[in-house]
Amino acid sequence: MRKLENRELDRKSISDFKEATKTPIIIILDDIRSLHNIGSVFRTADAFLIEKIYLCGITATPPNKEIHKTALGATETVAWEHHENVLSVIEKLKKDDVAVFAIEQVENSIFLNDFEVEVNKKYALVFGNEVFGVNQEAIKLCDGTIEIPQLGTKHSLNISVSAGIVVWDLFCKLNDLKIE
Repeated sequence: MRKLENRELDRKSISDFKEATKTPIIIILDDIRSLHNIGSVFRTADAFLIEKIYLCGITATPPNKEIHKTALGATETVAWEHHENVLSVIEKLKKDDVAVFAIEQVENSIFLNDFEVEVNKKYALVFGNEVFGVNQEAIKLCDGTIEIPQLGTKHSLNISVSAGIVVWDLFCKLNDLKIE
């Protein structure tokens, strides 16, 4: 076994990425303080050909040196928009028949491993502030909430880690990939 070299990874060019069929997932980041988290989510979105990222509220936007440190160019490939109000983004997406789910610990949430996808459906995932989570008004507008089961003492994951876990899981389910 040997480690692959970068030239062997079949990387897409920026134009190839923009023309590629996207995974029907939209990420909404609301009031994210950490530029590292924002950049990391851009990299995850690039890795899984995510359709778009909405940056809402105080969430910083590219171009930004600190975002670029972790995004490593993914801000050039992944489509994104900034909106002041997350509620208007959720309402717009729902009008466009996108299923919107907050990633949060709430009453009657669906554990990620129990969440079932419709293959021909588009999904938006709302991730909230590092301290306060997804705001309650946004949760009320969503079609539901997805919770990542956790067994330890913290029951808290970094935003970029949560995004990676949820995006990977939905990506596998949407593409009928078996995780064993």
